[in-house]
Amino acid sequence: MATKLHGRQRLLAKMAALPAEVRSAIKQALAEGADEITDMQKRIAPVKTGDLRNSIVQTWGGARVRYSSLSATAGAGDPDLTVRISAGNSKVRYAHLIEFGTAPHINGGKFAGSQHPGTKAQPFFYPPYRALRKRVKSRITRATTKAAKKVAGQ
Repeated sequence: MATKLHGRQRLLAKMAALPAEVRSAIKQALAEGADEITDMQKRIAPVKTGDLRNSIVQTWGGARVRYSSLSATAGAGDPDLTVRISAGNSKVRYAHLIEFGTAPHINGGKFAGSQHPGTKAQPFFYPPYRALRKRVKSRITRATTKAAKKVAGQ
């Protein structure tokens, strides 16, 4: 799901003008929040072989993990201040099927014509993201304000 950010160039210019100390504080708060979210996602991910749990990763700069089937991005488009959390990789291409479940359907391939009963959704990715999003946002705001006051007071 893509979102459109109006005034992105102006925002990026303001982000680039931030002092290094403020950028560092924002990055630290963002890293803590991303760690908190991924830790919770890994705790509640269903475990059969552990591959799904191990496929939940963070990438800085907003780069998309190849073959990831679920992702959430935090940041304003600045590569230093953007983190993407994703689930799935070249070995685990079924993360979205676990998260959302499947509907009953007729199989193809080796078992063509047989009825698949569907699978129940086992949400593990978006519930922690939604639950912790506000806390992470507040942490980043507090860190920004604190660093800005510190820089302004010098």
